[in-house]
Amino acid sequence: MTVHAPLPGKLVQLAEVPDPVFAQGMVGHGAALEPVASEDFVTVVAPVSGRMLKVMPHAFVVQAPSGQGVLVHLGIDTVKLEGDGFTVHVAKGDQVSAGDPLVDMDLTTVRAAGLSACCPVIVLDSAADAITPLTAAEDITAGQDLFAVFQ
Repeated sequence: MTVHAPLPGKLVQLAEVPDPVFAQGMVGHGAALEPVASEDFVTVVAPVSGRMLKVMPHAFVVQAPSGQGVLVHLGIDTVKLEGDGFTVHVAKGDQVSAGDPLVDMDLTTVRAAGLSACCPVIVLDSAADAITPLTAAEDITAGQDLFAVFQ
């Protein structure tokens, strides 16, 4: 399965994410993206095709046809915003295609609250050796191949 970048930004290694749950791979492995500092707003798109398993303003999980869940967490500790700064365009159970717009994220709101806008993209319950990076580029565009997952 190929996981695509859900937003444009700088590629960040998971170990560098400012949250130990993600940095230590406790929920799974993948990569992270730091949105471009000059941007105030970003539309986050589906990283894979599948069914929306979980939808919250600050995070979502898309279940691929293989059964694997891909979590995209929009910033760190952004649950504290209680939805402020996020506009959700899908609901739990919706079928989506990779690249479909799912959530608009107001980066100004996130940053004004003193929170990190870093967005982990995680294959739930995956092992580190199941993830193969597909790009060495530092600057990533939305929809670009990010990594492959092997079961």
